[in-house]
Amino acid sequence: MHQLGRGTWAYLSPPGTWGWSNCGLLVDSDVALLVDTQFDLPLTRELLAAAAEVAPGVEIGTVVTTHANGDHCWGNELLPRAEVVGSSACGHGMAHEVQPAELAALSGPGAPATPLGDYMRRHFGSFDFEGITVTPPTRTFHGHLDLTVGHRRVELLEVGPAHTDGDVIVHVPDAGVVFAGDILFIDGHPIMWTGPIENWITACDRIAETGAEHVVPGHGPMTDQAGVAVFRGYLEWVAEWAQKAYAAGLPYWVAGAPDRVPAPYAGWGNPERLVITMAAAYRELGEAPHELLDVLARVADAEPK
Repeated sequence: MHQLGRGTWAYLSPPGTWGWSNCGLLVDSDVALLVDTQFDLPLTRELLAAAAEVAPGVEIGTVVTTHANGDHCWGNELLPRAEVVGSSACGHGMAHEVQPAELAALSGPGAPATPLGDYMRRHFGSFDFEGITVTPPTRTFHGHLDLTVGHRRVELLEVGPAHTDGDVIVHVPDAGVVFAGDILFIDGHPIMWTGPIENWITACDRIAETGAEHVVPGHGPMTDQAGVAVFRGYLEWVAEWAQKAYAAGLPYWVAGAPDRVPAPYAGWGNPERLVITMAAAYRELGEAPHELLDVLARVADAEPK
C-alpha cells in the first residue's frame, strides 16, 4: 500500500507484467471502497490484509471492477458483503472471458509442450486459479456514476470500449487521484483486446481533464499527467502505424513485431504484446477477426528471446 493522501492508497503489484495488477483503496470514517481485486484468491487475501493494516476495523462496502479481465476481478468473491460496481459491458464481458479453469489448463503443468504452452507457463504459471468463482458486478451502469464513500464523492467514468468493452476509470476529486485500470500501462506495452484505439486516446484525454495529480495505472508504477501524455503518444503511434501497415498488406503479427517499436518505447516490457493490439487494430480496419489462441501463438513467437 502506498498512501496518496486524504485516505487514499494505491496497492501496487510489481513487476506489473502479465497478471500483476494494481488496485486502489479509499477510506472515509469507517467505510471503504476498493478499486479492483487480484488475479487469484491468495493474492487477493494479501491485498485485503494490506488494506486491514492501513485501515483497521474499516469495512470495504464497495468494490469497483474497472473491467472484465480476471487479473482485476477474480478475487471479488472474497468480499461477499460488498456491493460490486462495474459497467454493464464489464458484467457481460466477465461471463465471456477465458475462465479460471481454462486459463489453468493453458498455463499449468499440463499445458502443451509448444511455444505457446511455454509462454503461458512462464507468464501465468505462478498464479493459483483453483477454486475461483467468477463474481460479476451486482450493480451496473452506463456512462457515468457518482458514488459516496462516507462523506466523499467518487466519480466512475465509463471510457470503453478501449482496452476491453467496458473500461471504467475511478476519479477521487478531493484527493486528486485517478485509478485508471488498464486504460493505463506504465513501462510496459499495453494490450488492446477490443478497441477502437481512438476511444483509448480519448480515454487518456478524460484522465487529463480530471487534473488529477496522482494517476494509478492498471499495471506498472505510479505516474502523473506527464506519464499519461507519454502513453497517449504511444497510442497515437500505434494508430498511425496500424493504418500504414494494413494498407501495405503486412500481416498483423509482422506489423506487431518488437523490432517495429520506435525508440521512445523500445525499453518497455512485453513488446510482443503489440501483436495483440495490431490484431485488434486490423479488425477495426476491416480484417476478419482471428481466433484468440492463434493470436496468442503469434505473441509467443514474437517474444524476444
